[in-house]
Amino acid sequence: MVGVQATPSAAFTTSGPRPVNLRTDLAALADLIEIAFASSMDNSGRAAVREMRTMSRMPSQFLINGLSSLSQGMGQGWVWIQDGRLVGNVSIYPANGVGDERHTWVIVNVAVHPDYQRQGIAAQLMQASMDMIAERGGRAAILQVDADNPTARRLYQRLGFHEERGWTSWRRSATYDLPPPLDRSEVRIARRRATEWQAEYALAEQVRPNERGGIGWLRPLHPSAFQRSLWQQIGDWFSFRSAERLVIRSEDESRILAALWVENGFGSVSTQLTLLVHPDYEGLYDEVLLNSGVRRFGNAPLTLEHPEDCILTNSLLRRYHFSIRRDVIHMRWDVPPR
Repeated sequence: MVGVQATPSAAFTTSGPRPVNLRTDLAALADLIEIAFASSMDNSGRAAVREMRTMSRMPSQFLINGLSSLSQGMGQGWVWIQDGRLVGNVSIYPANGVGDERHTWVIVNVAVHPDYQRQGIAAQLMQASMDMIAERGGRAAILQVDADNPTARRLYQRLGFHEERGWTSWRRSATYDLPPPLDRSEVRIARRRATEWQAEYALAEQVRPNERGGIGWLRPLHPSAFQRSLWQQIGDWFSFRSAERLVIRSEDESRILAALWVENGFGSVSTQLTLLVHPDYEGLYDEVLLNSGVRRFGNAPLTLEHPEDCILTNSLLRRYHFSIRRDVIHMRWDVPPR
């Protein structure tokens, strides 16, 4: 097991909470995160921990510029020092949102070393972080918590957070055979026209309202996600990002009843899917789109984040060999007016 700040230094002599300082805290934070999230850490998390340890050995003038956005996100927030060790952390950073979401902050890495849990450390670090968000003009904070962690959920509720929606992260391995085509000749899949963004947005407003988590984690429902500007398209081109929108229209073509987004990025290890289906057609149009998407893109790993209360769709995902990676609850805190 990796130790946490075995040799005390000047940065670890005063006990209690203090703002994080990446120049002194990075290696100890990497150790803490590896211990606290050992059971749930994915490949990207392990890569971030390795990066943090590597960068902690670099000269300070190269530290911040050398860190990825994931690790730089730890540069704000609070740590807890006790017995000459860094034993607790809460990281915060502003969401890259639009509209009102520009004033939303994200809370991550709520971690306390197992030897120091049940001492109120997490609650005090959370309160300090919430105070910091309010002082910096934030209007809201959001976080994710594992659905099977009732202790953390109760803590956040006591602090004023409310649960928005449960979400499941799914993954399909490329080792599975591709499914046979469906005999649904009466259902026509088409690429979404640029002029149909409002119809697709209307579907999303019904099935993914912001008060229930939006499109997904850190993806608020906003017109910019449906009508990309020229500069966004240029940015996609330079960063080798691609997105395809497949839709099923109503008979009179006035509405979009279901949509599948297929997104890839340079260096991505999987293709990300997003599925939007009108409730009246759940269990039918979602299967048509899933079948088409898996047949076309299933030679590479596929990932999808979907609301856990969409029972029919989630049963289809299992049938198409998607497996659950994580069940989480999205929670939100609205900053009280001053």
